Parts: sequence; structure tokens; C-alpha cells
Amino acid sequence: MQNDVKVIICGKEYKLKTAEAPNYVFSLARALEAKISGIMNSGSGTSPYTASIMVALSLLDDLNKANQTLDNVRAQTKEYVNEAGRTRIERDAALKEIEELKAKIVQLENVSKIRALSEDI
Repeated sequence: MQNDVKVIICGKEYKLKTAEAPNYVFSLARALEAKISGIMNSGSGTSPYTASIMVALSLLDDLNKANQTLDNVRAQTKEYVNEAGRTRIERDAALKEIEELKAKIVQLENVSKIRALSEDI
């Protein structure tokens, strides 16, 4: 469902159609205006347009860095999953070997018992 939302940023009204909740869009607009105002009030005499461009660049930088971090986390997670799979295969092989060795031990114990009985006879 599309919501019609009106926000005011730097004294200018913007009408938006969005699937997001109005309160969420209002909070975004307030945060954007605060960032723009912060740059404009820094004493550099920056216009709202220039401040908006600077905020946009900063936000794109943040987004790119967040995406890189997300990609790194995904790659690391994939490595962990692959390592867990290899470890599971190794564990299964070790368990199989343990069972084979147990069977050999039983077999050797039986041979030993048979030898002991034959020596007693």
C-alpha cells in the first residue's frame, strides 16, 4: 500500500508516495535536515544545495562501506559454512574409522581367546 507523505526539508515541502510508514519517512526527513543544517551551520557559508550534495556523498560513502562490510560478512559466513561441512565430513570419516577399529579390537580379542583356549587344551 502506498502512503502519501509530506515532509519539509530546509523549508521546502516534498510530497512523497512510499510503501514505508509515514513516521519512518518523517524521521528520515528530520535526520536529513539535521545533517544538512549541521553542514550549513558549520560557518562555511554553504548553501542548502551544496550541503545536500555533501550529505548525499557522505551517505553514499556510508552505504558503500556498509555494503563492503556486508559482503565481507557474507564471504566469511560462507567460509565458516564450508569449513563446517569439511569438518563434518572429517568427523564422519573419523567415526567410521573408530567403528572399524572397534571391530578389529573385538576380532583380535576373539583370536586371542581362541589361542588361549587352544593352549589350554
